[in-house]
Amino acid sequence: MKKIFWLGVGITIGVIAARKIAAAQGTFGPEGLNRAVGRVSDAVHDFADALRENMDERESDLRLALGIDQEQAAGQHQAP
Repeated sequence: MKKIFWLGVGITIGVIAARKIAAAQGTFGPEGLNRAVGRVSDAVHDFADALRENMDERESDLRLALGIDQEQAAGQHQAP
């Protein structure tokens, strides 16, 4: 009975190890590298977009706080 139990344990460990090795090979191969680079590229692009949006919003807030936009709008309306 012990031999059957240990045989089952060994087979289970072998299957799990084979799956882990197959997943690791996919990660380190050219396709895995391409996926990793693509994910990093997408993350950098998303970060840059969010940064630009926040910069534009902050610039608008600062321009309103300093009255720069109000002066330009008033100057454009008074010009002939």
